[in-house]
This record gives sequence, structure tokens and C-alpha cells, in this order.
Amino acid sequence: MSELSHVVALPAATNLHFRAITAADIDQWLALVERITAAEKPPWHDQRADLEQVFAGSKNDPTVNTVIGLDADGVARAYGRVTKNAGGPKAYAFGGVDPLWQRRGIGSAVLHWQLAQAKRRFAGDGQAPVVVRAHSQEDNAAERALLSRTGFSPVRYFTEMVRPLAGDIPQVTVDAGIEMLPFTPDRSEEVRAAHNEAFADHWGSEPRDEEAWGFMVNHPLARPDFSAIAVDRGTGEVVGYQLASYDPDPLNTQGRQEGYTELLGIRRAWRGRRIAAALLADAMERFRLAGLDYATLDVDTENPTGAFGLYERMGFRPTNRSAAWDCGLR
Repeated sequence: MSELSHVVALPAATNLHFRAITAADIDQWLALVERITAAEKPPWHDQRADLEQVFAGSKNDPTVNTVIGLDADGVARAYGRVTKNAGGPKAYAFGGVDPLWQRRGIGSAVLHWQLAQAKRRFAGDGQAPVVVRAHSQEDNAAERALLSRTGFSPVRYFTEMVRPLAGDIPQVTVDAGIEMLPFTPDRSEEVRAAHNEAFADHWGSEPRDEEAWGFMVNHPLARPDFSAIAVDRGTGEVVGYQLASYDPDPLNTQGRQEGYTELLGIRRAWRGRRIAAALLADAMERFRLAGLDYATLDVDTENPTGAFGLYERMGFRPTNRSAAWDCGLR
């Protein structure tokens, strides 16, 4: 049993002790994440900075929104985490189980705890419970089966797309009223405002506050030198942006040196003017000049702006697919 009264009891045979995650657990929490990653091979996993942010941020108090399962030797074998924006329409569930400890009912118990904690979060915000969202890679059959058994259903699909940088990079011109500039920290708040406007009509998106935005643009993998903004020459306002990152892991796991587009957005009034294509072409050139050989990104396959088609026309091809799964709360 856990020290936390609200943690679901685990089958006795698991011999795990569950408690809230503390900052002192970061090393072994990261080691657990890396063991899970080595077995399941997702295209991305949490970095140390992501785990440290759990304790640095002002939201989602880890003393009640996290659990870690320790074996008799004190080694982390499972974890769960719940996040939710204050007043937001959904909560998110993240977690995993050590590959050597799977198929013992641990993942199911952690997921039930996450559903219960999500209900408490909605109640604390004065809201009726709505939905918990989790994400799973399409090729992770065990995770998909667990989500399905627990009452989750897939509601949206996302595709990772890759483009080799060998050969010609598209030459894209925009009208003379638009200027392409490097992304610089002094314009970060303008870009955040542009992002929140651009993504207001995107499925599942919620506005990013200063804390969440600051963590993203200052993340150790963020690469402002690979990023750019589009500015209206007449007003000087930011109308579009491409924010990129670089993770060395794909070189070791997939043999690729790739630049990754974290966010690409165009404010509604400026869509249809080839700004997105120009920003993508600019990113490809920046990646190639840095010695990288691929450009990658993820896309909502049902994006109403036609992003999937744009990326295909720019030479990107689908690789991995993932899904968002929702479970309605009662």
C-alpha cells in the first residue's frame, strides 16, 4: 500500500511501494524513463530538464500529482503523473512501467490512480469532471490495449514526418510586405501571443502561459539559431513563426542527424500567403548549414489548415504515428 491515501492499492505480488515523486528522485526517475525508452523506442522521451521542471513550475504540485513505485531495493519501477491547466477542459496522464516489471497489473493500477487524481483536479477547479487524455505510439500494442481496457478511446492521430536535406531545398518567396527574421529572445513574448492566436482554432490546443512558454523556448534542446519569425513590414507585428530544436538521440537510435520543428504557426489573417512554406524552407536551410541531414516535425493528420498536405508538398514523408486517447470522467 502507498503512503498516499488516494493511491490505488496494487496487487500484493508486485511488491512495490508507491509515494509521491520528489526532486531527490530525478536521477532514478530519468533512469527509469530511459529503460522504458530503450525497450519501447518512442521517437521522443522526457529529458532531465523536463523532469526538473516538474518541481520548478508553479502548477501541478508534484506532492499530489505524481507517484513513483519503488521495489524492495528502492529502485524506481513505475511512475505516473497528472497535469491540468487551471480551469482547462482536460487533464493529461503520463506514466510508464519498467519493462522487467510489466504484465503485473502495475500499469493498470497507476492509470486508475491517474483517473482518480484527475477527478480531484477538476473538483479543485470547481469544474465537473470532463476528460483525461493520454498519448500512445501506434506500434505500442501493450499500451494501446491498456488504454482500451481502462475506457480510453482514440480521438485523434498524429504523424511524425521526415525530410532528407540532401538535394535541393524548395525556394519559397513571399510577398514584399512580409520579412523573414531570426527568432531572438527579445521577441519571445510577441511570438507567444502570435502562437496563442494561431493555435486558437487547432484541435486540443490550450493557450500557453508565460511559464510554459518560457520553459519551452529555454529548454536545453531548443535552438533559436534554427528558428525564425515572419513579420509584417508595415506594422512590425509577428504574423508567423517556426521554432526548432535539436536532439542528439536520433543519431544513436535511428542514424539521423535531424533538426526538429517544435512549433510552426501562422496567424489566421495571414494564412494562404506561403508564409508557412517559407518558414519551413528557411528551417531546412538552417539545419543543413549546421551539418544536419534531416528535417522532422509532427502533424495532426486532421489539421484544418491543410498542414499535412503542405508538408508532403515540401518533401516530408510519414514515419511514426501516434494517437491521443480520451477517457470521459463521471
